[in-house]
Amino acid sequence: MKKLWQRYCERKTSVVGLVLLVLITVIAFIAPWIAPYQPWDIVGTPFLPPFEDSAHLLGTDTLGRDILSGIVHGTRISLTIGLVCMVATVILGLALGAVAGYYGKWIDDVLMRSTEFFQVLPNFVFVVVLVAIFRPSIGSIFLAIVIVSWPPVARLVRSEFLSLRSREFVEAAVAVGHTNRWIIFKEILPNALSPIVAMSSLMVASSILLESAVSFLGLGDPNLMTWGYMIGTGRTVIRGAWWMSVLPGVALVSTILIINVVGEGLGRAWNPRLSNGAAR
Repeated sequence: MKKLWQRYCERKTSVVGLVLLVLITVIAFIAPWIAPYQPWDIVGTPFLPPFEDSAHLLGTDTLGRDILSGIVHGTRISLTIGLVCMVATVILGLALGAVAGYYGKWIDDVLMRSTEFFQVLPNFVFVVVLVAIFRPSIGSIFLAIVIVSWPPVARLVRSEFLSLRSREFVEAAVAVGHTNRWIIFKEILPNALSPIVAMSSLMVASSILLESAVSFLGLGDPNLMTWGYMIGTGRTVIRGAWWMSVLPGVALVSTILIINVVGEGLGRAWNPRLSNGAAR
């Protein structure tokens, strides 16, 4: 772990991204204590521009709700959706991809045909349809995102296992008499982590984007204030009240860029050959 951390810190952009991501995470955890108001409370004059009233630093929306409070609370929702969906997606994709890549034959055929079925469907359209069927809620959004996100992870893991299962160290483990489970978790998986870690960061970013897009269309959880909902409610008055959409949009884009920077740094740290190639 020490060498991994040292390799990660070799790139200043990765360190800066990690610091910013930690800051965003802290904001998400303490959102109820640092937000000036509850996100749904009408607390001021509608359409108040940013920096005109110290009590509403980033202004108010069409109903007089505080924009800063909405963005802070939206941070918690977005990060929670991103992280939970990423964990579930990686676990599901890792399990199915590992089984398909290691055992092959008819198991591989069945699992890969299943992934192809989900991959031919447009992700966003499929998410919208699933959320509409199950009724808009945080649970249905989570389920829909996981359903459309696991196939790329499974295919990546499968390709890594296919390339590694014929290596000498795996054949040696088989010759010694280790079980399949031992070989999968102790020999192959540690050597396949680099691309999986890099894809995990993309899963967080894509999950946040999908949730924001669904909320933008009005299919988000009606009890939660999210960045997508804020952008969507402000789009009709964007000419006169640009801050309602622009400020949560900036928060959304910045968070996704930061997560991608951290993910790239983790991928390079796991695979030193990428860092050496970049240095040259």
